[in-house]
Amino acid sequence: MDKLTPYQLRAQIRAGQFNNQTSGLVPGYVQCNMAILPQSWAAEFLLFCQRNPKACPLVAVTEPGQFLLPELGQDIDLRTDLPAYRVFKQGELVDEVPDIRALWRDDLVSFLIGCSFSFEEALVAAGLEIRHISEGKNVPMYNTDLPCVSAGRFSGSMVVSMRPMKPADAIRAIQICSRFPAVHGAPVHFGDPAAIGISDIRSPDYGDAVSIRSGEVPVFWACGVTPQAVMKQAKPDFCITHSPGHMLVTDLLNSSLASF
Repeated sequence: MDKLTPYQLRAQIRAGQFNNQTSGLVPGYVQCNMAILPQSWAAEFLLFCQRNPKACPLVAVTEPGQFLLPELGQDIDLRTDLPAYRVFKQGELVDEVPDIRALWRDDLVSFLIGCSFSFEEALVAAGLEIRHISEGKNVPMYNTDLPCVSAGRFSGSMVVSMRPMKPADAIRAIQICSRFPAVHGAPVHFGDPAAIGISDIRSPDYGDAVSIRSGEVPVFWACGVTPQAVMKQAKPDFCITHSPGHMLVTDLLNSSLASF
């Protein structure tokens, strides 16, 4: 899978030949979280993203009804090119589907949000182990009590992703990820999970648990699954998101997002 281009991976996804999580796939290219809302909710959600850039760094926003996104890659179709989608109604998860062509509407606005899978390439290049990649798992993600800044009907708390590291490696990760604000930037916390409202580090709310070895601390980044937690609070009549860990892989280079 590592030898595929982003276009080839998207073609496999569209053909129903790949439906797994995308962490570690197609190194070098930007991956995106996604949230799709009716136009009547879009302005408020755009403001929410602007007020919460750590959790919701915007990579692209579409016009109503637009599902082709050539600026992000060759022949990208937002209805078919993610491995799995979640469907919410009135804030409740009602379905998980492999494509959303049958659900598409002309009033839907799509938000593409930067993903921590993108900065993992820089961490690996610096010699840091990414535990969920080495263990072949989805990244563990947790609900927290870190408040987001409200916007209109949208409010709630941040979701974080976690990678265990030795303290010295955690400091190096902070330095590296600070270069990538468009994909969550530096961690928001490391150390005691209870300090940010996580009661059991062994039981993530999304993704998979990973091993934390002696001498390691959990390091937490703001996560693009935050909109899914916020949707449960806002309760829009209809919403579609990516399934956690199942991202849109674009043709954009991760290096293009580095701020310095």
